[in-house]
Amino acid sequence: MPLLEVERLTAGYGEAVVLEEMSLSVDDGEGLAVLGRNGVGKTTLMLAIMGHARRLSGSLRWQGTEIGGTPAYQRARMGLGWVPQERDIFPSLTVEENLLVAGRPGAFGLKDAYDLFPRLKERRRNMGDKLSGGEQQMLAICRTLMTNPRLLLLDEPFEGLAPVIVEELEATLRRLRAEKGFATVIVEQHAEDALALSDRAIVLDRGKIVLEGRSADLLADFAQVRRWIAV
Repeated sequence: MPLLEVERLTAGYGEAVVLEEMSLSVDDGEGLAVLGRNGVGKTTLMLAIMGHARRLSGSLRWQGTEIGGTPAYQRARMGLGWVPQERDIFPSLTVEENLLVAGRPGAFGLKDAYDLFPRLKERRRNMGDKLSGGEQQMLAICRTLMTNPRLLLLDEPFEGLAPVIVEELEATLRRLRAEKGFATVIVEQHAEDALALSDRAIVLDRGKIVLEGRSADLLADFAQVRRWIAV
């Protein structure tokens, strides 16, 4: 049974349709990359999974249970973890307070966050708005991990970051999957990076899946991916 199963999902905002009859699944511990140009529905897919976009039809199942009508906060409690593109850290809280406010019982705790990103421990008394972009992204990832999710959804996690920080985050995501067994869904403009971090990938265009396959195969024949993501 898939951890997450999306079946013929149509979703959007108000009466506007962004996704049309989309179907996909994510197994426990699996990594899925979601690729495509800007405006094709990648973020809307993530928001629909989390319950922040309007589901017009179709099914969303979590471990076999329908969650299409479940509020977003309950989905988070069930094990869906969301790292938004905007990061949305609390600027008036310290690093440590940002982490503790999200904490839920489970294997991942404050010590694990500091082990994962020692820089956060060094900055633990700094306010959220006093961090660099890379530090904010580290905090956003760890704050979500403090909820002890089974599935980690990451929307453009490397946007605007220096290459050295991107390399550090990529290594961390690989470590998380290897050691903790998280499933991941990653939306990323840098398609080759996303493919290197995932097992399978889908490419979206105009709210529909136009290409899918094993990430290694798509990397080996990247021209077919470039056809859909080139501006």
